[in-house]
Amino acid sequence: MQIVSDIKPVTYLKSRAADVLKHINETHRPMIITQNGQARAVIQDPKSYEDMKNAITLLKLLSFAEEDIRDGDTHSEEDVFNSVEELLKK
Repeated sequence: MQIVSDIKPVTYLKSRAADVLKHINETHRPMIITQNGQARAVIQDPKSYEDMKNAITLLKLLSFAEEDIRDGDTHSEEDVFNSVEELLKK
């Protein structure tokens, strides 16, 4: 992926907003908007944004699980299933 082609000045966004939206929704690549030569915003299609948020959430959960394992805070499979069965009985 060539990110250079996805960097546009804010004036491009102002004059071609519909084209920008079409591009990001067709390619699923984010577009970086610059102002005075500095990156100021990233525009992304909703599906890619949702996928990214879900991936970050999974990575956070994995990080918490790894921390629990390092700390020895684990439970046997049997204990987990027994706890679930008890909860389902209620």
